[in-house]
Amino acid sequence: MNLTPDSKVLIQGFCEFISGTHVAQMKAYGTNLVAGVNPGCGGQELHGLPVFDLVEEVIEQLGVIDTTIICVDPYDVLDAALEAIASNIRQIIIITAGVPPLDMVQLLRKAEACETLVIGPNSPGIIVPGKILLGTQPSEFYTPGAVGIVSRSSTLTYEVAYELTKAGLGQSISVSIGSDAIVGSSFLQWLQILDEDDTTEAIVLVGQPGGGSEEAAARYITEAIDKPVIAYIAGRLAPPGKTWRQTGTLATVIGRDPNFGTAQSKLAALKEAEVPVAERPSQIPELLRKEIR
Repeated sequence: MNLTPDSKVLIQGFCEFISGTHVAQMKAYGTNLVAGVNPGCGGQELHGLPVFDLVEEVIEQLGVIDTTIICVDPYDVLDAALEAIASNIRQIIIITAGVPPLDMVQLLRKAEACETLVIGPNSPGIIVPGKILLGTQPSEFYTPGAVGIVSRSSTLTYEVAYELTKAGLGQSISVSIGSDAIVGSSFLQWLQILDEDDTTEAIVLVGQPGGGSEEAAARYITEAIDKPVIAYIAGRLAPPGKTWRQTGTLATVIGRDPNFGTAQSKLAALKEAEVPVAERPSQIPELLRKEIR
């Protein structure tokens, strides 16, 4: 990964998932935003960025791009991502929500073959506090430190960061892997990244109902993670049978155990893995201090 302030960043699309405020925030944070791509708008300037029709035109004029942030309509995400991969962009952040699952299957096959990291869809992106902001996370909630955050949620990601910041616990990196039914990178990948990161001393995992990624993460923490991990699972009081559309719960419960994907299933897996679980975000700093003192 290249998450340094001098890495070149591109934005593909300017739909409702990103605004001029987000672009200005990334620039103010020091992110090296170099251009935007919006077919039919080439030669214009938008939010202070030169706009091109094609990604390959950006590469020709500005050289290698490290990361692209995709904000096109859901049914255009696959084409935009494949265009980025064809231009040798190896870090893709998809802000857009509601990408068709079969499009994501096709994208992830191509990304794996080309060794491309995909974050999202339905993700506010990544922030390395004090260094770089890639996406729509509110930077004012963060401060540099040693706690890594990996989350499936969007707003809960920076709510947890805010609780840590208020308690004097800074963050090393914060990433939302996305909360669509099918996403790119997984809890397992980011747990490994944070476990190997020299600036990270402890990890906060934020989960929610839907799928089995938290259960898989609990097993992986037991088997492979050396650093302290604290978890928080949202939706534990959701009514039985309640489905969260954006997390793919409806599709994943068909033909499965009735408890599959529920908050209770995730809490049980984390308990078995002996991972401390906060009852509310404000309790996370207290549990962290017990683990890292």
